Amino acid sequence: MVQIKDIEKSLPFPLLGFDSDNGSEFLNYHFLKHFTQRKRPVQFTRSRAYHKDDNSHIEQKNRTHVRQWLGYQRFDDPKIVPLMNKLYKREWRLFHNFFCPSVKLISKERIASKTLKHYDDPKTPYQRFMESPHMSLKRLKPLLQSNYKLLTLLN
Repeated sequence: MVQIKDIEKSLPFPLLGFDSDNGSEFLNYHFLKHFTQRKRPVQFTRSRAYHKDDNSHIEQKNRTHVRQWLGYQRFDDPKIVPLMNKLYKREWRLFHNFFCPSVKLISKERIASKTLKHYDDPKTPYQRFMESPHMSLKRLKPLLQSNYKLLTLLN
């Protein structure tokens, strides 16, 4: 629960929804209460048991955001967790948000037996955030303060 609260504090926008896996480590009373019993409730959904495609977009990030950096071994030592969290919070978060562009699917068109997919131009998550109609100066200020040095290098 501490990690979720930490993530929520660092977001430059309000959390509107939370999609979790269906494992018992994710589905518990405290988690559900945290998201649903507050002034502005957060939509809490979960994947269906034995439907691995429900989390396909998240699962693909396991390769690019976890496995390529840390490998496939299991980490059983709790002393490693703070080190991994520090890496994600300080270095890898910045790398992925400011330097790793991705494309978004705009539309699909079925012509006979082929499906043509149309994508937008590659952009980093930071660029998509800056172009968002939901972005405001109030939300931008904490982001700029926390990433000031990096943003001066980019501009």
